[in-house]
Amino acid sequence: MGKAEHPIPPSELQREGSTWQGGRHADTAEWDAGRATADLVLNAWLGRFTAHVSPAALGLAWQDWASHLLLSPDKALELALLAGVHLGRWVQYGATAACTGGAAPPPVAPLAQDKRFADPAWQSWPWNMLSQGFLLSQQWWHRATCGVPGVSPHHTDVVTFVARQMLDAVAPSNFLATNPVVQRVTAASAGRNLVNGMLRAAQDARDALGGVRASPGCLPGRDVALTPGRVVLANRLIELLRYDPATPTVHAKPLLFVPAWIMKYYILDLSPQNSLVRYLVEQGHTVYMISWKNPDAADRDLSLEDYRRLGVMAAIEAIVAETGAPAVNACGYCLGGTLLAIAAAAMARDGDARLASMTLLAAQVDFTEPGELSLFIDDSEIRFLEAAMWQQGYLDTRQMAGAFQLLRSNDLIWSRRLRQYLLDLPNQDNDLASWNADATRMPYRMHSEYLRKLFLKNSLASMRYHVDGRPVSLTDIHLPVFAVGTRTDHVAPWRSVYKIIALTDTAVTFLLTSGGHNAGVVSPPGTPRRSYQIASHAHDASYIDPDRWERDAAAHEGSWWPAWESWLATRAGPRVAPPPSAAGLGPAPGSYVLAP
Repeated sequence: MGKAEHPIPPSELQREGSTWQGGRHADTAEWDAGRATADLVLNAWLGRFTAHVSPAALGLAWQDWASHLLLSPDKALELALLAGVHLGRWVQYGATAACTGGAAPPPVAPLAQDKRFADPAWQSWPWNMLSQGFLLSQQWWHRATCGVPGVSPHHTDVVTFVARQMLDAVAPSNFLATNPVVQRVTAASAGRNLVNGMLRAAQDARDALGGVRASPGCLPGRDVALTPGRVVLANRLIELLRYDPATPTVHAKPLLFVPAWIMKYYILDLSPQNSLVRYLVEQGHTVYMISWKNPDAADRDLSLEDYRRLGVMAAIEAIVAETGAPAVNACGYCLGGTLLAIAAAAMARDGDARLASMTLLAAQVDFTEPGELSLFIDDSEIRFLEAAMWQQGYLDTRQMAGAFQLLRSNDLIWSRRLRQYLLDLPNQDNDLASWNADATRMPYRMHSEYLRKLFLKNSLASMRYHVDGRPVSLTDIHLPVFAVGTRTDHVAPWRSVYKIIALTDTAVTFLLTSGGHNAGVVSPPGTPRRSYQIASHAHDASYIDPDRWERDAAAHEGSWWPAWESWLATRAGPRVAPPPSAAGLGPAPGSYVLAP
């Protein structure tokens, strides 16, 4: 399984910029588990000491930045003058604050999402001097790493990111001696917070060295993934769940969810009050869910095509056979949406009309602006990552989690250590946090194909992605599309998600909701401080750029779920009696979601 039945002709590979070796694609020549090469062994060993970040990629980025900075005396002069201005403002502020007891207006304010210095204790002298000195340094380094003439945009992003990581590591909020809040808590508890923090840090270190994963506070089938249902299909890659009806009649056309295989599916079925699945079932939809297997070394050869064939297509076939519906609505989340778009384009190309509509939740089909994850994606990084995956057969959960944590290191690394190791605050357990800790693995072949074909080559958007040996085009998709972007998404930026409007020849309803990649999607009615904008774009209408769309689209308060359900209901057919229930293969949530 996972091996192509017929080799792709060399001419097609050359059109993709690939090479051909001995009747096989050079990129796949190393997918045989027993074929070790010296460079793979070296890179896999070295990756253990670099958190699987390519030192060559970092070195190239630094060299590009440093050499062009040396060749830009104007930029160097600008930075020198800026350093003098910042130093003067800091000294003046310190003198004024010392005389007024900290009442002087600060020279720089932290970003809106930066809560490190929000406590009033940071406003008194000398702590205000420390925080302001750090923020001014942070501002200077951002100017130093950005806007250097001649540096490639990718290297600029990498150098800026590394500088931010280094600054976040030495922020005064991270240390007892420079954090007035920690000192106050330490005095009040007679140092118990530090003792407990050291014990927690020691336990975390032992778990990390021993490869022990922290148990999530909420478990599928006990606290989350509680919507009643059953497993109706199981194969090597998926279990297909069908949820029990909650209304006397249901819409004739069922709904299939295709979640990302980078996550457990139950983000869409969290605790009952936060479950999108339960909400839709209660509105009269027959809901099916793909639950992906968490792969291991034996699954190293599973390909992206296997995920389409054994995942999306196998699910559609099973749903049509069980319900008798001629077509199904389908919704893909994150990478699941990308895979659904590939399947929809292939079905449209081949005249397969079993899809009635397609919804994409925070899903990209064009990867020219993929967000901050692009920091970890270039030829050097992917080659280095492939070495680690070659050795294990998969991308480990800790490697995936580490990349996402670095993207938000202030929130997910340093603030967490501050809360747990210095302030001795309890863990913030809830259903979404527990799901976030329940990471999955990625098969070697599939993840390599995904990174190279979609991220590096952008093959799907450029009509060079092949299914069954022939390219597919998103312009062949003519079914109704509903796309959701989340405003503060760092994984799938909403302007990137918005590109589906220009890449398909169909009517697209686009919705932009408050929140990020996960919390923006989990937005049940009644959740405070939620809002969204929505507008439809006809297939023959002139293109509207995302900034203009954001300016003109109607704004609404509250959850976006009812707006989507209303759109979905008009495309789900009349209300009918629920399809008959069969014995199935066991109750939901199934066994795949429970596997570590």
